[in-house]
Amino acid sequence: MTSTLAAAPSRNRIAVASFIGTAIEFYDFYIYGTAAALVFGNLFFPSFSAAAGTLAALATFAVGFIARPLGAILFGHFGDRLGRKRMLITSLLVMGLSTVLIGCVPSFAAIGVAAPILLAVLRFLQGIGLGGEWGGAVLLATEYAPAGKRGLYSAFPQLGPAIGFALGNFLYLVLNASMSAEAFASWGWRIPFWASAVLLVVGFYIRLRIAETPVFRAAVAAHQQVRVPFLELLRRQPGVLVLATLSFILAFTMFYTITTFCLSYGTATLHIDKTTMLTEAIIASLAMGAATLWFAALSDRVGRRKLCIAAAVLSGLWAFPLFWLIQTRQPVLIGIAMIVGLLCFALLYGPMGAYFPELFRVRYRYSGASFAYSAAGIIGGGISPLIATDVLARTHATTGVSWYLIGVAVLCLVCLLLMPETRTDDFTDKLIA
Repeated sequence: MTSTLAAAPSRNRIAVASFIGTAIEFYDFYIYGTAAALVFGNLFFPSFSAAAGTLAALATFAVGFIARPLGAILFGHFGDRLGRKRMLITSLLVMGLSTVLIGCVPSFAAIGVAAPILLAVLRFLQGIGLGGEWGGAVLLATEYAPAGKRGLYSAFPQLGPAIGFALGNFLYLVLNASMSAEAFASWGWRIPFWASAVLLVVGFYIRLRIAETPVFRAAVAAHQQVRVPFLELLRRQPGVLVLATLSFILAFTMFYTITTFCLSYGTATLHIDKTTMLTEAIIASLAMGAATLWFAALSDRVGRRKLCIAAAVLSGLWAFPLFWLIQTRQPVLIGIAMIVGLLCFALLYGPMGAYFPELFRVRYRYSGASFAYSAAGIIGGGISPLIATDVLARTHATTGVSWYLIGVAVLCLVCLLLMPETRTDDFTDKLIA
């Protein structure tokens, strides 16, 4: 198998295909979060108070995370039976088309209660698509990677969140600066959603040109496929699935607390200029992208588990300084708060791109990696911003939010201490296990 991997055609093409797909899909997913924090409350929940409207908008944001495990099971099932490539193309189409349609949904003033219902349905479809994307993309990268470089190769799809978030927020920054607040709230916010159509065409073309992974082809040749991969996963490795899921809640919690809750908190509560908050978020996301690449490559030398444990500890330590710095309303200090917070995220997220696939056997690897990742997102990405917003509304302070972050960091640390190191594992060993 090592020779087959070494002879894999055009690893550069594989890197680009795994990266561009996740960049597009996370761009689609994140522009919704930004729009939810900035304009959806007034547009789709106008009868609510400002705080309740934001909370309701973030609730529709959470719908996408609830759908992601379903997408992981669906795409994981066929990805483990039919191959990684087909599912990656399908997930891209589901995500891209639903994103473009979100940009077409009329406001509450135009069609009444049907507006937030349509918004939630399309957000659910976004979650279905992204539920199948991440696992397939990291498998595409890691199953092509040469020996000793799975961490490095997994970094390419892991760059998707940083680039997707930066691109989406850059567009919102430009729109916010180039049009009136009324125009932006009326139709300007829709432009990033419509722009997804262009990205969709590019990503679709690139993914059509990739080949199936050699590890999956070997599994097919060895008749390693199972009838229902997810049930086989639950029967064979339930403990690993639970620990992997719980350990990754922290990554989502850190990311969305900083990029969604802090954006809403800074603009709505502290009355910091939107341009300032978006600019600092973009800078922090770019630093996160560079750090993700570096930490992923570093995990090939020092191990995945060790870096993830460090991330859990540092995230807990940063829980209070994060908000103290934002509350100064000073752009430089806000930037430091976000950059350090997202560096903690990158320290966990970078190694996880190789860690999750290494934890599961080939015959249900797509299902295992995708479900663990997506299920963690329900709490970390979908519920955490809601909890933070509710705590802030009730207490008018961020102290409770900081303690929540610390609690999630402790949970992650405990799970990681119970998980094995996988850096030296051979993917092909698990074909016959």
